[in-house]
Amino acid sequence: MSETTDRYRRRADAFERTVVAVRPDQWANPSPCEKWTARDVVRHIVEMHAAMLHPLGRSLGPAPSMDEDPVAAFRAARADVEAILNDPALASRTCDTPTGPVTAEQHIDQVVSEDLPLHGWDLARATGQDDTIDPEDVERAWAGMRALPAELVEKFRTPGAFGPDVEVFGSEVKVAQDASPQDKLLAFIGRDPHWRP
Repeated sequence: MSETTDRYRRRADAFERTVVAVRPDQWANPSPCEKWTARDVVRHIVEMHAAMLHPLGRSLGPAPSMDEDPVAAFRAARADVEAILNDPALASRTCDTPTGPVTAEQHIDQVVSEDLPLHGWDLARATGQDDTIDPEDVERAWAGMRALPAELVEKFRTPGAFGPDVEVFGSEVKVAQDASPQDKLLAFIGRDPHWRP
């Protein structure tokens, strides 16, 4: 198993634990993502899993809808992505992406795998769970964010730059200089680390 697959699986496991712990009455809770409920956060993650399959001519397999069963919908979507990571021929296939050609494995690692800890925080915060992001993921994401060219960060902050209704980052939130690495990361991508429902 590759390092990328291990990383994806660890993050998907953590996200799944958060999804499983959401009470039925919490799915309509507001989330730190403006306009999104807790259910919408998971819906976005499932849709991003589908987006990893499209360049390979694949789509999500049969599964309950997000409205019927968010846990089952996420589990099915992650199984579809893990099937790519577990198949060396598929994992190494080149995909055309908005930021250029990469392998399917790299695409998964750079997009949906990176999304899982951040949106896991959104879901945890929306539903009153432990919202601590794995320090390894914080460090990796923060290093990646600081290495982004300014023009790409600007594009990430521009609504619709990657397609209709697509927003990657919000406006940066100001935090104290001595804020924790997790809070600095969240603030950079446009989250208020002190947000509460």
